[in-house]
Amino acid sequence: MKNDQPDKINWYQVSLFAICFICVAFGGIVSSLMSIYLPAVAKEFAMDQDKSSTAASYINAAFVFGWAIGGYSWGMIGDRIGRKKALLFSVGWYGFFTMLTGFMNHWIAIAFCRFASGFGMGGVLVVTTTIMIEEWNERSKAVIMGFLSIAMPIGIFSAGWIASFSNNWRQGFLIGIVPILIAIMSIWVIRESEKWKSKLDKTVVAEKNAITAFSAVYRKNLVTGSVIFGSMLIGLWAIFSWLPTWLDSIIHDENANKKIGSVMMIFGIGGITGGILSGWILNAIGSRKSMIFCFLTCSICSFLLFRTNSSFNNLIYAEVAGIAFFFGASQGVLSVYIPELFPVQIRATATGFCFNIGRLLTATAVLFIGLLQSFLGGYGNALFIFSFVFLIGLIATVFTSNKNVNQWRIFKFRKEFPE
Repeated sequence: MKNDQPDKINWYQVSLFAICFICVAFGGIVSSLMSIYLPAVAKEFAMDQDKSSTAASYINAAFVFGWAIGGYSWGMIGDRIGRKKALLFSVGWYGFFTMLTGFMNHWIAIAFCRFASGFGMGGVLVVTTTIMIEEWNERSKAVIMGFLSIAMPIGIFSAGWIASFSNNWRQGFLIGIVPILIAIMSIWVIRESEKWKSKLDKTVVAEKNAITAFSAVYRKNLVTGSVIFGSMLIGLWAIFSWLPTWLDSIIHDENANKKIGSVMMIFGIGGITGGILSGWILNAIGSRKSMIFCFLTCSICSFLLFRTNSSFNNLIYAEVAGIAFFFGASQGVLSVYIPELFPVQIRATATGFCFNIGRLLTATAVLFIGLLQSFLGGYGNALFIFSFVFLIGLIATVFTSNKNVNQWRIFKFRKEFPE
C-alpha cells in the first residue's frame, strides 16, 4: 500500500497526540487512585484486616476485568461507529464512573464503579492506539507511539501527587470531571480517521460479511498477538499491584513508607524512560528482537528481585528499574506491532482482542495473588510464580517470524477486495 500520509508532521497530528496523551495519562491516574486511597476507604467503612484484604482484591480485580471487557468491546464499537466517537464516548465513560466512585457507601458499589471505570479505560487505550496508528506517518510512527506509551506511567506517578493534596478519598475521585471536559472539548478538534472512512466506503459496505477479526486468515495473528501482549500485561499488573505490599513485608524499620515511595517512583520513572526510548529501539533492531529482549530481561530481574531478597537492600532499586524500563519499552513496541498485523476495517476489534484477552487472566492473577499469597508462601513467592508468564511470552515471540506475519495475508486480502 502506498503511504498516503505526508512525512511532515502537521498541527492536527500534534493536537491529536496531545489529546490522546492526556486521556491515557488520566487513565493512569484513575487506575492508581484506589490503591492509594484504599487504606482510607477501609478505615471509613470500619473494615478489619482480613475483610480489607478481601475487599481490596475484589476491587482491584474488578477494575482489570472491566478494562479487559471494555478494551475488546470498544474495539468493536470503534470499527462500527468510527474512531472519533468511540474515543470520546469511552473517555467520558471512565470519567463519569470515576466521579461516581466518590459517592459510593459500600465496597461492593465501589467495586462496580471500578469495573465501569475500567470498562471505559480499556476502550481509551485501544482507540487511541488505533487512531494514532492511522493518522501518523510511517517515519515517525514508532517514535510517537513510544511517547504515547509513557502517558500511563506518568498518570500513575501523578496519582500520588494528586493524593498528596487531599486525604479525603471522595474528593480525590472528583478528578473524573477532567476527562469528561476533555471529551466534550475534543468534539471540535478530533476528526474521523480518513483510513476508516475509506475502508468503510470501499470494503465494509460492499462486502459487509466478507471478513472479521476471527476469520481463518487472521486467527493465528490473534492468538500470537494475544499471548505476547497478555504475557507482558499479566506480569506488569501482578508486580505493579502487589509490589508495595511485598516491600512492606520485608522492610522492618521506621522508614518503610519512604523506601516504598522511592521504589514506586523508580518504577514510574523506569517505565517512562523505557517508553520514550522504545521507538528508537524498535527502529534499530525490529519489533521481534525488541520483545525478546524485554521478556528476557523482565524474567531475569523478576528472579533476582523476588528470589534473592529476603530483606530490603539497595539492589532492589536497580532490579525494579530494570523491570520497569523494559515494561515501558514493551508497551511502545507492542503499540506499533500488533495493530499493523491487521487491516483497517478490523484493526480496532482485533487490537482490542489482543490487548485485552490477557487482561481477563491478569485480573485473575491480581485477585489470586492477594487471596493465595499465604498458601504460596508469601507475596514474594506468589509474585515470582506469576512472573513465569514472561517466559511464556518469550517463547511465543521466539517462534514468531521475524517478518510481518501478516504480510502474505494482506496481499491475499487485497487481491480479493482491491482498494
